[in-house]
Amino acid sequence: MTFPTFTSSQIEPRARGKEFGTHLRERVAANLTGYTELFTVAGASAGQVRAWGERALEATEAWSPSLAGEIAGIAAGAGLEPWQVSVVNARTEILAAIDMIGHGECSTSVVLPQEGPPRTVQTWDWHDHLRDAPVLWEYELDSGRVVRTFTEAGTLAKIGITTAGLGVHFNILRHDSDSADLGVPVHLIARRILDEASSVAEATEIARSARVSASTVITVVTESQAASIEISPDGVAAIPPGPDGVLLHCNHFLDPGLAAGERHATERPATYDRMRHLEEHVEGLSGADQNGRALTMLSHAPDGAPVCAHPDLTQPLNQRWETLATIGLDLPAGRLRVHQGGPCQVTEATWQTF
Repeated sequence: MTFPTFTSSQIEPRARGKEFGTHLRERVAANLTGYTELFTVAGASAGQVRAWGERALEATEAWSPSLAGEIAGIAAGAGLEPWQVSVVNARTEILAAIDMIGHGECSTSVVLPQEGPPRTVQTWDWHDHLRDAPVLWEYELDSGRVVRTFTEAGTLAKIGITTAGLGVHFNILRHDSDSADLGVPVHLIARRILDEASSVAEATEIARSARVSASTVITVVTESQAASIEISPDGVAAIPPGPDGVLLHCNHFLDPGLAAGERHATERPATYDRMRHLEEHVEGLSGADQNGRALTMLSHAPDGAPVCAHPDLTQPLNQRWETLATIGLDLPAGRLRVHQGGPCQVTEATWQTF
């Protein structure tokens, strides 16, 4: 099984968005429906969701008019209103506004070896009813840079890699400073990093330039550098690898200052169990083989850490979590390697190179 792919032929942002929305019309609409269901179950009204989408779009327009134009283009192609596509891009911010915290979430490992390219892998956990949301999207910028991203239909970026030799991993965080005063969607920060940054320093500067209302960590990787850029309304911190070149992140803040406002781990401490699993398996995560790194991530609750998640179908949909993808960055090739599902389903034949 593989994720659907789409390669844009348009370079101008609004035209690129309209092409994407036209070709993936049904998927964008289905993703919006899935998030609408999630927000409703979590306690948000339709009026609140629309207001939040509009507010996020206003913040996006002020911060990056070209990305706001691309969102409007997707809406035009998909037969939706711009605020509806903004809702999909701002789903992290809306979930923070609702104050929804769940058991699942992602684990990321980056190793910078003494010789050879970075060795990365992450699991991407999300709600099981949204398992058909992901799409692999390739587009070219007027600078000539090509970006390839694993994202959700209608969302401008998530995990990705560029021909400029930079890639990003993505994990959600929660902080006491998160609020319902919606700011720039964190997914759009990842998008601008992919589009514009060529170094960790440039990526951090982009993150610092946005007023946000929700938290996340974007782990930026180049051939020789890496940092987990922790983002919250209370500030931004860049966490470097250790002296051994190892950089691990789950769903709690590592920066001491930001960790004082930690929310996710105080209510869902399994993030610490997942981090311990990664720390105890650094040797396997340092291997050159992508398949081996993914299998090193394999651990299930209740006997081990819940790195590989499976939904409890007795729970409401806002509390059902599944590892929907396992992803690595191939920096030298400028390609993603993606497996649909969790590490327990990985084989040499299940990897999709994009």
